[in-house]
Amino acid sequence: MTTQTETSQGSALDTVKLLLAAAAIVGGLYSYYYFEFDLPLYIRVLIVLVGTGAGIAIAMLSSQGQRLWHFIQGSRVEIRKVVWPTKQETTQTAIAVFVFTLVMSVFFWLLDSGLLWLTRKLVG
Repeated sequence: MTTQTETSQGSALDTVKLLLAAAAIVGGLYSYYYFEFDLPLYIRVLIVLVGTGAGIAIAMLSSQGQRLWHFIQGSRVEIRKVVWPTKQETTQTAIAVFVFTLVMSVFFWLLDSGLLWLTRKLVG
């Protein structure tokens, strides 16, 4: 009987891709502050967005990025299978939660008042 173990280690190329992705994101953020007095705000924000987009694009080319993309696709399929409650069911549930919260808050207020009264009687 043989046992197979799945290794989650990526190749050296994947590591390089992830490092480049991180460098693109950090570079965009660094540029935002480095060019604080040289460039207008909208250009600096655009640099951050481009750096972030490039970093995400590079990261998605790695094996971890591909696994993430497959997970997202599978999640979208599962979300389509969800049976969402009707408006009436949502309203009834919200009302039940509100009433229960109100009842519990009154209960804890009475408990706190009773314990305060008892403490004052015992302490004097």
